[in-house]
Amino acid sequence: MSDVEKIKIPLFPLNAVLFPGGALPLRIFEPRYLDMISDCMKSECGIGVVLIEEGHEAGTAAKAHEIGTMSYISYWHKRNDGMLGITLMGEQRFRVLSTEVKSNQLTVAEVELLPGFELSEAEHNTEKFVKLLKQIIAQLEPPYTTMTKYYDDMDWVSARLIELLPLRLMDKQKMLLMSDVNERINYLHPLLITMEML
Repeated sequence: MSDVEKIKIPLFPLNAVLFPGGALPLRIFEPRYLDMISDCMKSECGIGVVLIEEGHEAGTAAKAHEIGTMSYISYWHKRNDGMLGITLMGEQRFRVLSTEVKSNQLTVAEVELLPGFELSEAEHNTEKFVKLLKQIIAQLEPPYTTMTKYYDDMDWVSARLIELLPLRLMDKQKMLLMSDVNERINYLHPLLITMEML
């Protein structure tokens, strides 16, 4: 018998990749997602952030990648433009097992939660990664400046760099799939060199 935890959650397909421990500020205006946020705030349920594979953020339900990140609403406010501003905090990766598209085009999925990332002996000088991340965060606003920092944790550091840098979304998604942090860092390192970040 499998001991993998399976749960049912609403999916939020986006042109963004969120890692566990990350923050994702969003503006919500579509009725289906306003309802989803309201329901999740009442029931304190998680929201599955998934990268769009085919389709768009607005309109008809998009087809999404099967690996995403469970997130929870950490902050919300009514914006001056009438939209709802929220911040999602990533908690744990999941794999989509099955999906159902509701009449309002909201996708609900049964998912299995995936284990955390593994960290083997570092193969790169991690100080330059930390220095780069500190420089980036210093130029940002909340929630990035106010979130708890874990600069001694390369899982946390590399994930924040991947989220914040203008990397190709498919590269971000590939790194989300990796369960070993050094595998992720080895993939990220040449990308940063190409971008002249290191």
